[in-house]
Amino acid sequence: MLATSLVALAVLVPALTNAAAVVPRADPCAAIANQAFSVPSKALACLKSFPFNETLRQNVIANIAGVFDFYTFEDFYLDSPPPFQESTANIRAEIARINTTKFETDYDFNRAVYNFTTKLNDGHTRWFPNCYTSFQNLLPAPVVTLEENGVQSVFVAPDSTDLIPLVGTEFTDFFESIGFDWQRLAGARVLEIAGMDAYSYADLIASTESGNYLDHGVRVNSVFSSYRIVDTDFSQRFGDIGGPAFPDRDSLTFKLIPVNSTKAEVVTVPYLADYLGAPFTDQASFWTANCAANDETNGVDLKAAENQRKRQLPRRKMARASIIDIAPSNAVGLPSPFLPTLPPANGSTGVIKSFILPSKKTGVMFVGSFEGDFNQFQTDTDAAIKQFQASGVTHLLIDLTNNGGGFVCLGQFLHQYLAGSSIGNPGFQSINRANPLAQKILAADIALGLNEDLTFYTADNWAFLNNTEEPASHNYNNPSVPFKVNGVTSQNSQRFLDTCALEFIVETPTTPPFNLNNVAIVGNANCASTCAMFSTLMFERHNTKVAIFGGKPGLQMEYKGMAGNQVLEWTDLDDEIKTAGVDSDPLAPPDLLVNSNMRHNWRTAWSFFNENIPIAYKSELPQFRFAYTKDTYNNPQNLWTFAEQQLFK
Repeated sequence: MLATSLVALAVLVPALTNAAAVVPRADPCAAIANQAFSVPSKALACLKSFPFNETLRQNVIANIAGVFDFYTFEDFYLDSPPPFQESTANIRAEIARINTTKFETDYDFNRAVYNFTTKLNDGHTRWFPNCYTSFQNLLPAPVVTLEENGVQSVFVAPDSTDLIPLVGTEFTDFFESIGFDWQRLAGARVLEIAGMDAYSYADLIASTESGNYLDHGVRVNSVFSSYRIVDTDFSQRFGDIGGPAFPDRDSLTFKLIPVNSTKAEVVTVPYLADYLGAPFTDQASFWTANCAANDETNGVDLKAAENQRKRQLPRRKMARASIIDIAPSNAVGLPSPFLPTLPPANGSTGVIKSFILPSKKTGVMFVGSFEGDFNQFQTDTDAAIKQFQASGVTHLLIDLTNNGGGFVCLGQFLHQYLAGSSIGNPGFQSINRANPLAQKILAADIALGLNEDLTFYTADNWAFLNNTEEPASHNYNNPSVPFKVNGVTSQNSQRFLDTCALEFIVETPTTPPFNLNNVAIVGNANCASTCAMFSTLMFERHNTKVAIFGGKPGLQMEYKGMAGNQVLEWTDLDDEIKTAGVDSDPLAPPDLLVNSNMRHNWRTAWSFFNENIPIAYKSELPQFRFAYTKDTYNNPQNLWTFAEQQLFK
């Protein structure tokens, strides 16, 4: 199927570029080639220079429609339960609408698909057209929400004068060349944005552009700038207002009061588009480098040894649950004045940064993600906690700020390490959809004698509910299990558990290393996927204290972002289809002709409180809620010290 797709694409690319050249004009892509930063309207002109193509639309529509057959939450969206009503959509009706809408450009079509999946507010399930997510707009005035003198307001991030230069001189030189003084805006109190009350504008962006999280309050927190870890380094995220995903606005108007002033003024702040894609010289090379399907776009038959080498498969495929945030593509470091000054504890070279606070009674583990080196995460956890114990630490603070998830089993490892191995299986009951193609995939895998080395579908990935491993020959889709929600009955798999403990290389303690009453979680609720599952495990099974910082004053906010149980990228799903040999089935989604990804939530985890409700839809509020201040919004060490005083009295 891939060879056929590439032949078709070879015909389509000249058609696209030639059609764009019918009307003589300067090449808008050539005008910005080799530029790290561009005026957004010029970047957008390049993106919109490719005309709409019906063949590409039908290919994309068929692909995403087929992927949604595997989406575990589809029927919940028909009428999302409180407090997630905003995240309601008829997915099939939306696909049909887009399939009949008239579009002028290929960008307009892809943006419509992107917007539709983004507004599902599930970061696991989104359309990412690499062609058109190749720019990110950056504002030299990212905003934050802070409390000052007992009142919460929106401010231009006070550390902007330290942050913005880290983007690079090409960025700052542009503003100097147009005579725009962005430095004087740092710390200004923002009254209005785009003619709206500042918090109302935050609500608007949360409703229309942020995506990723079911809960509106959590999405509001994502519009603001905040600290995080990217890869293994401290970083500062611009936020969805300061760093939106498309170059579709040249500026943003603020009504604000600068520092050391009492007078409000209106300031139009320019955006600059940061190029994140592959090098190009003109329109044709932009398409080839960024938009055309390549060897990584679609899946492969993993039974072939050369494809196993291509995928660099470990002994066993490892389940992941994470969101994709465009911002890390060009991560900006956390300004040095705000980095922790405490000496790092053992095990702090990876995605976990651990410290002992000055009181000597509290250890901190800032878990930036559950990605990275699978084994190192475990050894780092073990090293940090053993140092904490040897140092007389009695309390543990876990920071999950902007943790986008990662390996499912690392979330379960951290839970089991803290709770003790005597808790039994450290995860949730789980299911995937047993649609007709899924049933064919699993049946074919069994007939071919496949196992967990090549597939996610075979039963030896899972355990029965008595925590004994399932044999690869077990067909957990036969019989399938009906589940009815919003008046629609779908067929799901039988329930199963993860077998994560088989992958742990570090022996977890039999009993908790700390009294669980002395363990607390802090963060900004932008905690997704594996992170959301970990925090839910700690809360639901051990009543762990959870404190969330930031958000809109007076607006309810959950303590976790979107929680699934496993995400499959399009290539992952296509690997499953082709390895099972069912890619010629009429139900199989077609290979993509464009360099894009339709990812989806493939498994659902069920709440311990009510095993008829996915944890994603179980409303759970933090026991503690704090506003950020100028001292804590971008200063992890100050925030941890404050949290220690509040949570461990």
